[in-house]
Amino acid sequence: MTEILSGPGPAPRRGSGWRRWRNRKIASPGFQSWASRFFLTRGHVRREGERMFDLVSGFVYSQVLRAVVELDLLEATCDAPQSLAALAHRASLPVERMEVLMQAGTALGLFERVGGGYQLSALGAALMGAPGVVGMIRHHDVFYRDLEDPVALLRGETDTELARFWPYVFGAGAAEDPETARRYSALMADSQALVAEETLRSGALDGIARLMDVGGGTGAFLAAAGAACPGLKMMLFDLPAVVPAAEDRFRALGLSERVTVTGGSFRDDPLPEGADAVSLVRVCYDHSDETVRALMGKIFGALPPGGRLIVSEPMAGGARPNRAGDAYFAFYCMAMQTGRARSPERLAEMMKEAGFQGVEMPPTRRPFIASVVVGHKPGAT
Repeated sequence: MTEILSGPGPAPRRGSGWRRWRNRKIASPGFQSWASRFFLTRGHVRREGERMFDLVSGFVYSQVLRAVVELDLLEATCDAPQSLAALAHRASLPVERMEVLMQAGTALGLFERVGGGYQLSALGAALMGAPGVVGMIRHHDVFYRDLEDPVALLRGETDTELARFWPYVFGAGAAEDPETARRYSALMADSQALVAEETLRSGALDGIARLMDVGGGTGAFLAAAGAACPGLKMMLFDLPAVVPAAEDRFRALGLSERVTVTGGSFRDDPLPEGADAVSLVRVCYDHSDETVRALMGKIFGALPPGGRLIVSEPMAGGARPNRAGDAYFAFYCMAMQTGRARSPERLAEMMKEAGFQGVEMPPTRRPFIASVVVGHKPGAT
């Protein structure tokens, strides 16, 4: 029994004794009280206390944000200060409740007090200018319910709503309903502009003549790529249910002559050939390792020698965890029950397992939006 309780465990790392002493000391209420008074430490204690309180109350901040978005207060306060009475009337709320919400939103940096009213702040304006983020906030009620019992979620005991909200990712059979496909594709397209911007800035598409975007939905990424690279020929491969909307998009943008759209499932159908590069934009983290491995193998087979695979999506931090990938997207994928957030290093390993070489990780300016990993099929271009 002693062996089971203690276990062999990892060997103590250098510095672990110092960290143990530090943690025990800081965890002492007496030390906390002293440090909050001592002139050399009280500033640090205050800042750490504020960070701790933000962790404790973050779920309330998220609900304030959702209320602001649901009541369309970003747009309402964009151009000019608005009184509490006007905002309350617009939202059908009692004035005193609207005051609570606007004060909370102001404390979170979304609004500014101007005279006797409130106007959108620079942060709030940036949020309003990111329709994909606003779209995610609008459907967070589903995600919140899945996180109601995080331990049950971690143990796999939760029948999550997100798994039903996104049946599209389970395969072609789950996405035959056009409304399901439309809902998924619309939300993804709204937020795809930022991801496309980061991907294109990374230089991952430099030198490509024909690009195939697999799982590209209604073509938001290819539309951005086509605008940035006028000579680029493009191919879209996705489920038949989204093909009409993709064709409509390309027709409206005058890109129909440059894009070939093919309906099919990358799980069940062969991939079209003819592209010298394939992009997977926010595809891998929707799927299991088994599915991603199989897909990368298919892509390797469809590419010519010297062909390129480009993966772009929010990624985990690996040895250096980050909030976007290791907290938000990791739990989101867990609730979807199909995929996982992976580090660039892990995706690079999977590419190499599929046969790709010379794997690169070009930096992006906003990795919380997307990181990029590029692999090359051996052989001359």
